[in-house]
Amino acid sequence: MFIDTHVHLNADQYEEDLQEVIDRALEAKVETMVVVGFDRKTIEKTMQLVEQYDFVYGVIGWHPVDAIDCTQEELNWIEELAAHPKIVGIGETGLDYYWDKSPKDVQQALFRKQIHLAQKLNLPIIIHNRDATKDVVQILREENAASVGGVMHCYSGSVETARECIAMNFMISLGGPVTFKNARMPKEVATEISLEHLMIETDAPYLAPHPYRGKRNEPALVPLVAEEIARLKGLNVEDVAQVTTANAKKFFGIDI
Repeated sequence: MFIDTHVHLNADQYEEDLQEVIDRALEAKVETMVVVGFDRKTIEKTMQLVEQYDFVYGVIGWHPVDAIDCTQEELNWIEELAAHPKIVGIGETGLDYYWDKSPKDVQQALFRKQIHLAQKLNLPIIIHNRDATKDVVQILREENAASVGGVMHCYSGSVETARECIAMNFMISLGGPVTFKNARMPKEVATEISLEHLMIETDAPYLAPHPYRGKRNEPALVPLVAEEIARLKGLNVEDVAQVTTANAKKFFGIDI
């Protein structure tokens, strides 16, 4: 059995065939899906999905790209919704210096606020990091994010930075890019980092694994991520599935 620890079933790309996507995931032995909402529309859809499906859990927060749109009213709303027993994390939050919609200082301020919210609610933090590793790690350290821990979602950094994050009580989550032929760093991380610190995800509908790269991703493809990790570690895929599933259940407090 597998857990897709980060998927956007709330995305418009699934509007026409969501049930078929979910059915394919279950057929592929993806027993649990953690749906991530990161703005008003996707958070509302996340709350609907966790009510509708026993095997769907939710993470809610505000994406750094849209930090400039987030008011205190939104943060209060997220805090209220996060009281739901099937909301298992705050995020995705963090920093994204690739897109320039939200100034860096605005992103950083919102990132700190969401760390504080996670600490107040005693929930883990799901981190989005794009071209901002140094500042992400520094803010996690400054705000004592280790007190609640979290996950470095769709991790693409170095082995050294992964170890820094693990020391701060963070899990490393690998997605489709680990299967890409030119993805040197994710493959190094998959090889070097102990399985007990790894989780797997799709980030669907984005970042479909090889051989589906460039197409719409979906949770049924998360076993391909596990297969590549197994190949790199010289393990069988059943072992990777078992350990990463146990890691995710423990991390998110999912008792199934």
